[in-house]
Amino acid sequence: MKYLIAGLGNIGEEYINTRHNVGFTILDALAQASNVVFEDRRYGFIGSYTYRGRQIYLLKPSTYVNLSGRAVNYWLNKEKIPHGHLLVVVDDISLPFGMVRLRKKGGPGGHNGLDHINQILGTSDYARLRFGIGSDFPKGAQVQYVLGEWTQDEWDRLKERFEMCGEIIESFVFHGIDQTMNAYNNK
Repeated sequence: MKYLIAGLGNIGEEYINTRHNVGFTILDALAQASNVVFEDRRYGFIGSYTYRGRQIYLLKPSTYVNLSGRAVNYWLNKEKIPHGHLLVVVDDISLPFGMVRLRKKGGPGGHNGLDHINQILGTSDYARLRFGIGSDFPKGAQVQYVLGEWTQDEWDRLKERFEMCGEIIESFVFHGIDQTMNAYNNK
């Protein structure tokens, strides 16, 4: 069985430590823990490993967040992975800093990357892991906040949250969405 885990973010040095790139950062942490090396391939950086007999593909799209659907659709089709085996990892300003929520499906919630994936796939029926980046910004400064870098205090508290996200991803692959939601959505 194959699974595609797509962490959303923007390519380029200026985006590396930004809140909007938390999908990339979570996949980087999981890749490091699993000895996965990303390769620059079509529409993104891809790496893979086997976990309990299941093949996990980690994708960091190179299409920028707002056009993530192209990369996700390409890799789903290339590897013949069903939508039920897709998990998209994204930032969420509606959740407090560090809080995570796993969902079976849903609307984009104002996230342009999810919106594009929904449009390209023709469905919103796929799992998503939303990582809370908080909303500590003045009115009208959302873009600057989302594309801004983590503060040192935030960065110091992120490591354990990223490790938990890796556990969630592997639980999704092995135990399924329902059991994983029950185990992690209240932590």
